[in-house]
Amino acid sequence: MLYHIYHSTQFSYQQWVSFSHNLIRLKPRNSPTQTLIDFSLTTDPVVREMEHYDDYFGNHLSHILIRDSHHHLNVTAKSCVAMDLEAIEQHHLLAETSKIVTYAEGLRALRDNTPDVIDAKQFCLPSHFIPLKNYDLREYAMISFRSDKSLYASVEEFMGRIFNDFQFVAGFSDISTPVSEVFKERKGVCQDFAHLSIAALRSLGLSVRYMSGYLETLPPQGEKKLFGADASHAWFSVFIPGFGWFDFDPTNNIVPSHQHILLGYGRDFGDCSPIQGVVHGSGTSHIGVMVDVSREIVL
Repeated sequence: MLYHIYHSTQFSYQQWVSFSHNLIRLKPRNSPTQTLIDFSLTTDPVVREMEHYDDYFGNHLSHILIRDSHHHLNVTAKSCVAMDLEAIEQHHLLAETSKIVTYAEGLRALRDNTPDVIDAKQFCLPSHFIPLKNYDLREYAMISFRSDKSLYASVEEFMGRIFNDFQFVAGFSDISTPVSEVFKERKGVCQDFAHLSIAALRSLGLSVRYMSGYLETLPPQGEKKLFGADASHAWFSVFIPGFGWFDFDPTNNIVPSHQHILLGYGRDFGDCSPIQGVVHGSGTSHIGVMVDVSREIVL
């Protein structure tokens, strides 16, 4: 199964910008279940200074620098990703096997110093967008956890509670909205629910990372899908010692499968923001984003 992804971002500036540089994370990464087949990145105006590299987490970055005056910046990424359905099925089977690990056993195993645990421990710590000092949020999460209960099943139950207790409200929040406000108001978007879940689960001593990517959406039966009807998506992944990482999507209350396409991961949104940068100029700016995810079945 192939997915073709189109992601276009348009920045319009009120005044001419004399200088700008941006970090772009729009190239999907390879994983045990997906392989990047093709990728292209174009800009308007054309960028003469561009370099590509992988960051600390292995996410693909492009750094662009524009020294000439400009009043807009369009960044368009086109990707083709192959999903390994057999590998996905094997991972789901591994998830079933991992249910033998209890919450207490998982916490004890996270004290070990094996290479995989050492790597996972960095995702137990607070990060810029995810503080851990929220007693009410910790108490909310603890309802789903007992020392003798399956760790995987506990996280799955917790995911379902987020889905049922919180309302998806576009426009309620932005990147600066703290987790505490999302928890208080019981509403937000996928990014908020990922951050909230990670904050809650890290407060219980678990290793959890922020997952950034896309989710294929399907039109109502009998209707044609409109180009650009998709969007970026976020979910979270929990480390179960001895078995590895397992993804959960609280926005949709599902375990991600072939419809989730991974861009990158990190401690929180700040580590995998699709585009972030600095401009030198005055006035306000406007941003527009268009995303399309289309499926191709290869026989």
